[in-house]
Amino acid sequence: MRKVMMTSMAAVLLTPAANAAGGEPTDPKEIIVTAPLARTREDVIAGTSVISGLDLARNLRPTIADTLTHLPGVSASSFGPNASRPILRGFQGARIRVLTDGVGSFDVSSTSVDHAVVINPLLAERVEVVRGPSALLYGSEAIGGVVNVIDTRIPRTVPEAGYRLQGQATYGSAANERSIGAAADAKVTENIVLHADGSYLKSGDMRIGGYALRPELRSQALASAAAVGTPDDEIDFAANAAVKGKLPNTQSRTWDAALGASVITSTGNYGIAVSHYDSLYGVPVRFATQPGEEQEAPRLDVKQTRIDARAAVDTGGTVLEQIRFRLGAARYRHFELEEDNSIGTAFYSQGMEGRVELAQAQHGVWRGVTGVQFSYRDFNVVGDEAFLPRNSTDTVGVFTLQQLDFGKFKIEGGARYEHAMLKAMPGDDQPQFAAGQRDFGAVSGSIGGSYTLFDGWKIGLNLSHSERAPSAEELFANGPHAGTEAFEIGLPTLAKERANGIEAVLHGHGRNYDIEASVYYNRFSNYVDQFATGALEDGLPVYQTAQGKARYYGFEINGSYTLARLGDTQIVADALADYVHATIVDVGPAPRIPPLRLLGGLEARGGRVFGRAEVEWIDHQDRITAFETRTPGFTMVNASIGVHPLPDNPNFSLILSGNNLLDVTARRHASFLKDYAPLAGRDIRVTARFAL
Repeated sequence: MRKVMMTSMAAVLLTPAANAAGGEPTDPKEIIVTAPLARTREDVIAGTSVISGLDLARNLRPTIADTLTHLPGVSASSFGPNASRPILRGFQGARIRVLTDGVGSFDVSSTSVDHAVVINPLLAERVEVVRGPSALLYGSEAIGGVVNVIDTRIPRTVPEAGYRLQGQATYGSAANERSIGAAADAKVTENIVLHADGSYLKSGDMRIGGYALRPELRSQALASAAAVGTPDDEIDFAANAAVKGKLPNTQSRTWDAALGASVITSTGNYGIAVSHYDSLYGVPVRFATQPGEEQEAPRLDVKQTRIDARAAVDTGGTVLEQIRFRLGAARYRHFELEEDNSIGTAFYSQGMEGRVELAQAQHGVWRGVTGVQFSYRDFNVVGDEAFLPRNSTDTVGVFTLQQLDFGKFKIEGGARYEHAMLKAMPGDDQPQFAAGQRDFGAVSGSIGGSYTLFDGWKIGLNLSHSERAPSAEELFANGPHAGTEAFEIGLPTLAKERANGIEAVLHGHGRNYDIEASVYYNRFSNYVDQFATGALEDGLPVYQTAQGKARYYGFEINGSYTLARLGDTQIVADALADYVHATIVDVGPAPRIPPLRLLGGLEARGGRVFGRAEVEWIDHQDRITAFETRTPGFTMVNASIGVHPLPDNPNFSLILSGNNLLDVTARRHASFLKDYAPLAGRDIRVTARFAL
């Protein structure tokens, strides 16, 4: 398998240069790259969101997940301010793919919620969130959706002025956060463009609005303090109950840098980039509140070096219009550090992922794309608290997406077959693990259609069947994990997960308004999740992987209306609502499901001075599973004001924003640490952004 992949990589490196346009979008605000057929958002038959430009700058946070939480249907795992993965429609972990320009991030963030996604949002040009049939073309793990972060590390076009320069700097008060990032492209010949970028972020412990522990745990800790006191070799329960104002062990330092180059001609483009990522961050403490519980304050030292290649060739043929390649490979490691800086557990991963897409030439109403995707990962955990054996995952998938466009009526069908082979290969020093191999063949497909009711209004319906092979973590885990402070137990006999779904969508837009809505229902068999058992092992709560039937349904709706136009400035009111209801049959509510959310805002946009005020209301969540706690609701008020100080350069902006202005104590129900680590308190941010 790996020999085939390396041969394919070599073939791509020898491929001639390809088209600058390459079938890619001409209007980044309207065209979805993650399709892989270039289509407008209104033509994608599933819920889809895009964030770029000033919206991306205003919402930028240290993690990609927290950057996206204002999009419909998106939440975050919020394992502190430095390790947060996107949650889409209640799905997280192994059901969500987080991509860099179409291929994986090559980290171990899906292994555990305390592991950061190795994608720096500081250098993102735009981010697309895609669900439905297009998402499944990126792997069976995308059963819940895809987050695709698109950057400029491999240039797509030749700078008209001979160079491009863009950058951003931010200060955030809640964690004394200081960040800066810049990227530059330079034309060295008529067809060759060089790229360089870099970023740096440093922050202290995060400020919170109230106590770290929820009230019930504070009472428990105070009772423990009264009962056992605080001997020198024991945990100070009274001190734990008193933690307030700052969240200990949440500081961070991250930098990354990259060099890239592209050859761009009238018939195609080819490019390559090399990048390095380096981060040291703390994980919030899961404070002990009663005797027998363990308490640690781990920090993670993360490093990754990766290489990326992309090519697109315009064939000019009557059968194939274009051939596209995308490959990436990386070496990753992180150390979980003890309080004395010694290495407690080490994680090592190396992998590769590649895609070849054959875009068909348009024949009347018919167009499509067919391709192959392959990937491998070798993963090893070393140390006294290794909860996984050394393991490998190899996958090969073939896919197709076909579309018939009859004008007002469009039909779209997609299919994917994927073979996955997972091996557990424990070393002699890992007797707690058993060697084993599992092979899975996963078949996914969808069919849908959209109809234009009248100018600007479309409805769509999509039916899908999807299958997902279990991950190595779900199959082979068996041990304590210091980062999550949990004892995790997998299930080696897991069957592949299956889901049947239906989604209806509505798109409407006119001169003064825009509205998008979707409603969906998913029915799972062999649904995989991790459940608290209530037991303690090695002083840690036990989480056991199990399988059953599940039902997910919900809706998303968002819209905007232009109230007035004052010269170049538009006054726009907007709102969104999203909701997920998830049940595991014969068990009860699925764990860690975000509750109902409502958000409304008023914005001035388009002029030299712009601004926004918004209120976000999150309902309480009392649909909980065993050993899960109820989460109270909260209301956040945010506001920002910005200016383009240079009249001849609208790409230069200064933004002052205030988040959680009322300094409320907010906890996300989807977080494993919600009862120990609330979200940031009042945060005043200043951002400068420019592009030349």
